[in-house]
Amino acid sequence: MAAAVIRQLGRGWRGVRCSIAAGARRPLSASHAVHQQQFTSLDEKPQFPGASADFVDRLEFIQPNVISGIPIYRVMDRQGQIMNPDEDPKLPKEMVLKFYQKMTLLNTMDRILYESQRQGRISFYMTNYGEEGTHIGSAAALEPDDLVFGQYREAGVLMYRGLSLELFMAQCYASASDVGKGRQMPVHYGSKDLHFVTISSPLATQIPQAVGAAYAYKVSQADRAVICYFGEGAASEGDAHAGFNFSATLECPIIFFCRNNGYAISTPTHEQYRGDGIAARGPGYGIISIRVDGNDVFAVYNATKEARRRAVAENQPFLIEAMTYRIGHHSTSDDSSAYRSVDEVNYWDKQDHPISRLRHYMVNKGWWDEEQEKAWRKQSRKRVMEAFEEAERELKPKVDYLFTDVYEEMPVMLQKQQEALQRHLKMYGEHYPMDHFEK
Repeated sequence: MAAAVIRQLGRGWRGVRCSIAAGARRPLSASHAVHQQQFTSLDEKPQFPGASADFVDRLEFIQPNVISGIPIYRVMDRQGQIMNPDEDPKLPKEMVLKFYQKMTLLNTMDRILYESQRQGRISFYMTNYGEEGTHIGSAAALEPDDLVFGQYREAGVLMYRGLSLELFMAQCYASASDVGKGRQMPVHYGSKDLHFVTISSPLATQIPQAVGAAYAYKVSQADRAVICYFGEGAASEGDAHAGFNFSATLECPIIFFCRNNGYAISTPTHEQYRGDGIAARGPGYGIISIRVDGNDVFAVYNATKEARRRAVAENQPFLIEAMTYRIGHHSTSDDSSAYRSVDEVNYWDKQDHPISRLRHYMVNKGWWDEEQEKAWRKQSRKRVMEAFEEAERELKPKVDYLFTDVYEEMPVMLQKQQEALQRHLKMYGEHYPMDHFEK
């Protein structure tokens, strides 16, 4: 019958219709009947390759509000009390003190560098206020050689891994000690030694790159994981879809860590999406997902540690959505008072801050008191100021670094540009602050 239909195509649709009708009146041949499946009831399972589901006999669309919101996992409440003893990670005192000191040191560094930008000493800065728990809790749960892809608000991860205050300052000041040789704008950190891929400004480009790295680890059986950080705003980018889908179909050992801090610059979450946040997207891609209280450093630690263990053992991706709040402006180029109230910010700063929550826990355990707090605050500020002053004094990298480290052998095009710059500086160098640069 199919052959007859094809022959009729040249005679127009009317001929095709007649051929189909004629074929419908003819009985099927025995050989044809062998390949027919009789679906006689709803008990039969669909054979479609694109989904796993059952048949239904009732027209019903899936409503986004039918499913209740994904719950938020947490270990301690806002007063630092453990809610379920079975979920207490029971970390040693030294480790908890490290958590607290890194979180508060990051907070101090943020305040000084933010003011530095406001005074015109550096060109740009982004604070991490309110999100310190997501950084430290996740960083502590990883192995030292796990690869990190950040977005631009994960300085605490690098700080926990051991990047010095001097290198943080050198990067922001583009001084000669900067491992990037002054080529990146401030807060675009990176460290090969600490397995932290250099930050790039475009949103979400790190997501498919991270999946590629995780796939390479899988193929090489490296027993390593990749963690990829991004904000809920970046999850709206096409690169996020591509990365999620590749990670699931290629079964990659990767943790997608979304910092849902309430705002994509000035766009609040209710204008970004209509679904249940970011964790709800995971199952649609075949990714195991969880939503955690990002202001609870222990909840972040537990979730990341288990996700890391299973990602490596089972070669599959995990999605963690850490619910938190961006207390600071998006960056020094932003004025968040234009789109949110002071009362809203003060609530999160005073009532539900990750640092104060951990401090409550430490005080409850008898591990911290007011005298220790004052002494540490004074010591940490002194350390930051010393690194700050050193960066202020340091020279800028050599001008010739503009042309190096891209090509193994400098092409003629760049050689000509370098020679042109040298001639220009020879003639007009007195008009440039060349004494601020290394020779």
